[in-house]
Amino acid sequence: MSTPRTPDPGMLVISVLSADWSAFWPGVSAELEQRFGPFSASEPFPFVETEYYDEELGTPITRRLVAFEELRPLGDLADIKLWTNAVEQRFAQDGRRLFNLDPGFLTLQSLVLATGKNFSHRVYLKDGIWADLTLMWQRKRWVDFPWTFPDYAGEAMKTRLTKLRLSYKNKLSKPQT
Repeated sequence: MSTPRTPDPGMLVISVLSADWSAFWPGVSAELEQRFGPFSASEPFPFVETEYYDEELGTPITRRLVAFEELRPLGDLADIKLWTNAVEQRFAQDGRRLFNLDPGFLTLQSLVLATGKNFSHRVYLKDGIWADLTLMWQRKRWVDFPWTFPDYAGEAMKTRLTKLRLSYKNKLSKPQT
């Protein structure tokens, strides 16, 4: 029999996609910090792997990867996704989102994203939110799956996530305050 135990907390990471950062970023970044605490954000980098968001968000779309300093319980993922959905809707104009927020947890083992869309490999969490095992850390590198979105399977993302994973590993080795 296995003995249940609470896992280490995860590093909350939110991918932010948009074509018009000036329309929302100062306000949304303040809300993110107020809700989840201090964070670091990458410079915008190109999002060119799909045209899925072009009609809604406009073009050219760029992405920022936001990583929060405070580690959080993995069980918070569904509530975080529900909150980010509400923020997207609050900032929407004429029924169109200005940005897309994709929250997930980075751990030593994996990157798990939250989604409101079911699929065969996703695990239901609660309130219409599923967990998507997007990447796995194995043999000192990120390994993707047949279902991993191309942008997450790309080296640009994996390089950034590797740096965040090292930061996360360092945080785990220090006592939480």
